[in-house]
Amino acid sequence: MPKFIPFNRPHITGNELSNIQEAHELNQLAGNGAFTKRCQKWIEQNTHGQKALLTHSCTAALEMCALLLQLEPGDEVIMPSYTFVSTANAFVLQGATPVFVDIRPDTLNIDETLIEEAITERTKGLVVVHYAGVSCDMDAINTIAKRHNIPVIEDAAQAVMSRYKGKALGGIGDLGCFSFHETKNVISGEGGALIVNNPRFSELAEIHWEKGTDRSRFFRGEVDKYTWQAVGSSYLPGELIAAFLWAQLEEADKITKARLDSWDRYYTGLANAEQKGLLRRPIVPDDCEHNAHMFYILLPEELDRSRIIRQLKVLNVNTVFHYSPLHSSPQGKRCARAHGQLTVTERVSKCILRLPLWVGISASDQDHVVDALTSTLS
Repeated sequence: MPKFIPFNRPHITGNELSNIQEAHELNQLAGNGAFTKRCQKWIEQNTHGQKALLTHSCTAALEMCALLLQLEPGDEVIMPSYTFVSTANAFVLQGATPVFVDIRPDTLNIDETLIEEAITERTKGLVVVHYAGVSCDMDAINTIAKRHNIPVIEDAAQAVMSRYKGKALGGIGDLGCFSFHETKNVISGEGGALIVNNPRFSELAEIHWEKGTDRSRFFRGEVDKYTWQAVGSSYLPGELIAAFLWAQLEEADKITKARLDSWDRYYTGLANAEQKGLLRRPIVPDDCEHNAHMFYILLPEELDRSRIIRQLKVLNVNTVFHYSPLHSSPQGKRCARAHGQLTVTERVSKCILRLPLWVGISASDQDHVVDALTSTLS
């Protein structure tokens, strides 16, 4: 039996520490220095976004989105319930009410066919989450949003390097958000980015980003002094975070390829188990290019997932489940509402299982995971 196989192991390219040393030598450790600008330019070029702003987390980027929508108490924002709490928290902090709709059974993304009936006169935003780095149906979603004049926000926390019909995720909606948390593909420990695709949000986004001031305009020589212009906060990451991130972004193609190779090995290795009805593998539509952020399976509903996790741990395999639905959480019941029956969300949350996946996981370790899982389910 192999040594214990963890669920995640953060990847290091080898240039992170030298970049941090360079940032120190440049005598700038606070945010918005040379490495921040390199990272932002990379994101803009790769997403074709008008403006990218590094943040200290994806949560911060989502909070900036909520500020940009200029929400008022009672306003509503549509989103899936099957997502991380930050997706909802960002808008609740501005007084808005999350309106949860169900997800699709194939991709586990928001069900675009349920969005329009959830729209009311109070709807001020639509947040889509690209689960596992697989795109939502952005053509249908943008069509609905334009018909009702509602901004679209892409929670692309898991989707760096993923595409929809050739377009980079994060660069399709009005606003996009990335995460560089250590559990993601491209990492900086903590960190994130806001991508502004709609020009009407561009100037105000920069002001929110810099504590509500026009400091960036001052440093560009556009104003002779900077001052408090709007509400904002300290959303910039330190330059050491950006220096670490730059080493990762330079290797983003290699990181993605390595993860896709490992993802494909799981997909092939579990084909027989799916044919036997022991599990369901992920589904990726033809028009989606995913980034292998995660490999999950769906277990039969009658199985005790906790027992499966315990048995796999005995076999030296660390597997985890994922989100608890927000609509059934204590806070979700207090500050949000569900539109319709969220049956797919509830079913998926009880039977999803995520397998170990990181850059550098060995073929033999993956084969052991497949064998251990298959034997446990048989």
